[in-house]
Amino acid sequence: MFEPVYFDHNATTPLDSRVLAAMLPYLENRFGNASSRHEYGRAARRAVDEAREQVAAAVGAHPTEVTFTSGGSETNNLFLRGAAAVLKSGSIAVSAVEHPCVMKTAEDLSRAGWKLNKLQVDSTGRVAPATLAAALAADTGRSPALVSVMLANNESGVVQDISKLAEVARAKRAWMHTDAVQALGKIEVDFRALGVNAMTISAHKVYGPKGAAALICDKRIEIRPQIAGGGQEHGLRAGTENVAAIVGFGAACELATADLATQGARLAGLRDRVDAGLVALGATLFGASAVRVANTTFFAFPGIDGETLVGKLDRAGFAVASGAACSSGSTDPSPVLLAMGQDPEVARGAVRVSLGHANTAAQVEAFLTTLVRVVEELKQMTAIAV
Repeated sequence: MFEPVYFDHNATTPLDSRVLAAMLPYLENRFGNASSRHEYGRAARRAVDEAREQVAAAVGAHPTEVTFTSGGSETNNLFLRGAAAVLKSGSIAVSAVEHPCVMKTAEDLSRAGWKLNKLQVDSTGRVAPATLAAALAADTGRSPALVSVMLANNESGVVQDISKLAEVARAKRAWMHTDAVQALGKIEVDFRALGVNAMTISAHKVYGPKGAAALICDKRIEIRPQIAGGGQEHGLRAGTENVAAIVGFGAACELATADLATQGARLAGLRDRVDAGLVALGATLFGASAVRVANTTFFAFPGIDGETLVGKLDRAGFAVASGAACSSGSTDPSPVLLAMGQDPEVARGAVRVSLGHANTAAQVEAFLTTLVRVVEELKQMTAIAV
């Protein structure tokens, strides 16, 4: 099987062998339902409880604040729809660069009577605290208010100043949520220090399994469950727990915390080399002047279509992305880049490189060498077409 070098870790990460080892017993002989009263069930319950402690420890939360779900999209929906169901109606503010699962949920709520404020960002993709303050001040007569701004952007890697935004939200008594799916394992994520009411994290972005995620939620915040059934997960998320995936999530969180400093510095060095090579080739780098997670570069070449470049690089042995994996079927320019003020034609050229633990300096150099050839081929094709 042809296996390109994998440079798409923001879409998903490979399962760490140590995580797989922790999961295997719960895929084989420890198969009990965590709600069962017998020993098989009790063993499963103990495993879920231990994983809850591991996840909580990784983000500075209390285990009782951790609710397991199936993924980041479900988790974001659980909080936003669950909070809106309790609060009835008001205003909701989300950044213009949110993941579709937040943006589309907010748009749904706007059709149900909530006033939607799409918070504008600067040219690097960041929301200014003053922008949020102005939006909340304008909606004083429409309390209560919900706010959701992601911690690290899935396309650009740009990091928001969530603690400052949370201060603004608290001053207006708004409930503040952050999607931290792309931040966990790349930067320090501390639920208390961020000052938010709720936060979303996911296993498969930190070398854990797909199918496990968590809502970290202040116990003083009431939300309505979005799945009815049994009383699992403090009554917030009905359904038999995916014990093996939850165990893997806990193990992955523990490893991510332990490896953060070492991997962060190494990946930043590789990312900087990618950036330098791209600039030398005439690429535009998006969000490069802002604080970014260490592994992510988002770029475009003038006159070159992003999807075409991604396909060429894949055939040449490098797996990269043209934006968010959840939107990869769309031919529209990146909404993130449009919100950052980029021209639609430039945005259509966007390509993302997101590095991971197994990537090496030799792979980066090979990528840059290949890119020189591929970009030149595409430029010649464009010239002939014109």
